[in-house]
Amino acid sequence: MEEKKTEQMDRLEELGSGVTKSERGCIYTLTIIGQIEGHQVAPDSVKTTKYEHVLPLLATIEESEEIDGLLLLLNTVGGDIEAGLAISELIAGMKKPSVSLVLGGGHSIGIPLAVSAKRSMIAHTASMMIHPVRMSGVVVGAPATYHYFQRIQEQITDFVTTNSNISRERFLKYMMATGQIATDVGTIVYGREAVESGLIDELGSLHHALDTLHQMITENKKNRNKG
Repeated sequence: MEEKKTEQMDRLEELGSGVTKSERGCIYTLTIIGQIEGHQVAPDSVKTTKYEHVLPLLATIEESEEIDGLLLLLNTVGGDIEAGLAISELIAGMKKPSVSLVLGGGHSIGIPLAVSAKRSMIAHTASMMIHPVRMSGVVVGAPATYHYFQRIQEQITDFVTTNSNISRERFLKYMMATGQIATDVGTIVYGREAVESGLIDELGSLHHALDTLHQMITENKKNRNKG
């Protein structure tokens, strides 16, 4: 028993994740925090979520016979686009019940992550920054670079609008807005507006997210038994 508790504590410290078992089911809680790290290693002073840790973890959760559902807690500034989309695609492709909860912020590539779950929630005070694709480092000044930016932006827009109820027109309007962010193009939406726009399903707290996930788990078990 002590060994099992030690393993759980190690998991919490290393990945910010944990498994909770109760009579209602077994839930895996995964946190996406700080900057989503991709192919480039972030400085030690930056809190990161490493995609090479999260990808195999999600595959394990989906295959596990013990885990019934996934709770995704988000407080991220965004980060690597390809890494964020890779994680989002995996979550969206899972059969198991999943609920996301945006706490603090779910900015930039954090938006596809938030809508990737089967049910998405946001705290009243949480915010989400929607803006065009930005690249750091050396950028080649050629038409091909611009087209690449456009294609990536289209991929993000397609994913978000497919996995949420926001219209493409409204999402692009948010993305290209001027005058709201002092040094950038884009829009910051807060809890209630994120829900009213259709970007997020509903306002919620941890208790609400867990209740919803347990309801989904119960329904999923009933459907399996019928099959």
